[in-house]
Amino acid sequence: MSSNTDDQISFDTGFYNVINNELVETPLKQHTICPTNKQRLDFESPVSTKEDVDRAVSCASKAYSSWSKLSWDERAEYLNKFADAIEANRDSFVKLLGLETAKPPQTASFEMFLVMNLARQTPLLRIKEEKPVDDEQRTAIVRYVPLGVGVGIVPWNFPLTLGVGKLIPALLAGNTFIWKPSPFTPYSALKLAEIGSKIFPPGVFQALSGNEDLGPWLTTHPGVAKVSFTGSVETGKKIMAACASTLKRVTLELGGNDAAVICDDVDIPSVVGSVSFLTFVHTGQICMNIKRIYVHEKIYDRFLEELVKQTKNFKIGDHNDSEAAFGPVQNETQYEKLKALYSRVDKEGWKVALGGDVKDSEGFYLPATIIDNPPEDSEIVQDEPFGPIVPVMKWSDEEDVIRRVNDSKLGLGASVWSNDVPKAQRMAEQLEAGSIWVNTHFELAPNVPFGGHKESGLGMDWGEVGLKGWCNPQAYWVKHLQPPK
Repeated sequence: MSSNTDDQISFDTGFYNVINNELVETPLKQHTICPTNKQRLDFESPVSTKEDVDRAVSCASKAYSSWSKLSWDERAEYLNKFADAIEANRDSFVKLLGLETAKPPQTASFEMFLVMNLARQTPLLRIKEEKPVDDEQRTAIVRYVPLGVGVGIVPWNFPLTLGVGKLIPALLAGNTFIWKPSPFTPYSALKLAEIGSKIFPPGVFQALSGNEDLGPWLTTHPGVAKVSFTGSVETGKKIMAACASTLKRVTLELGGNDAAVICDDVDIPSVVGSVSFLTFVHTGQICMNIKRIYVHEKIYDRFLEELVKQTKNFKIGDHNDSEAAFGPVQNETQYEKLKALYSRVDKEGWKVALGGDVKDSEGFYLPATIIDNPPEDSEIVQDEPFGPIVPVMKWSDEEDVIRRVNDSKLGLGASVWSNDVPKAQRMAEQLEAGSIWVNTHFELAPNVPFGGHKESGLGMDWGEVGLKGWCNPQAYWVKHLQPPK
């Protein structure tokens, strides 16, 4: 579909909160750091006050009364216009994502591909009413009604994809929505809300940027009906506790320590090509990256050799390098955590197949690192690093490897790779994770839900399941009166 130039907005005129379709200044501003050079970005982002939060929630509540009364098709029409406007600004978003997330152009373009898929496909979804009872005397209908004011708390690794995956289902279901971006990556969300201010009625879609006070103000606000959060397990537990006082609905998409189990019958070069990419894409900073690789002992040495060979071919570069496969770590906090992990490689005696040494650089760059067969109880196996470092372990017994994969507090995703698809399916169906795959990993679609089991989360985003998460189920009984005789 061609882009309408009337939908294009300026990315050079500053960044503001969007409240009731107004671009709102704040007394306090802050800057973020460009990960490729550790220099402060010229852009300012707003720091919201408690008054900003109260006003946004009030406007969202007012808008809800009319927005929720629109039909699904009417709301979808607004969302389709919104998708057109996002597409008209696609190239500007690619550049902005590069600056704030350090994604090279091909990775930022991949994010915009995901965004457009969500923006185009999600409005096609509908929740149908069910009639478990329908006879001459009575009808019982199960329908799904919107909740009210929703809040999306969005992380820094995929700041548009993960936010749009909350925003569009929330609006389609009849809720209004306040987007809180990460303070590390506020800019793309604020521009997206600025686009929305030209399309949606006032108060339907708003965005507030801020510091560490903003999240608690939103999660404890009595006017908010639901919070959807993507981020760490630790923060997710705090959000769930904060929501308890008002019994807010919550969806939590938290950390992952995804395992890939490689059987001994695979085509090694082909599978390594997929596994290496799915491990190191976006510098390992995706919840659904492969973070543990279990390889059958019969092919372990050959697989590891090929994994090292192909990983060496990934070019590291900055947000202007069109040939780069991945860039630096997004922020200093995560960079320092990973440096501490890298420093323990020698101390713990882990065998390094590739990488390992952290060199000084202008940005938050870390080498792609592969650890050769560390102990199962080691930190690199048990904890999610969220960076470009992965352990590879041997296995021989099917029951044992399934037990090892499942022996984790986390359960976001897991995959099995084999030419024997029925065997791989049998193994995959025993894995304790919200998403399981055979001969692929990190496969997503707007009409398929994703989320975690165990401490990887509560509820799911996307698809009809995710859409229902933005609704309350309602039992609706009708007694059919008999006409008088």
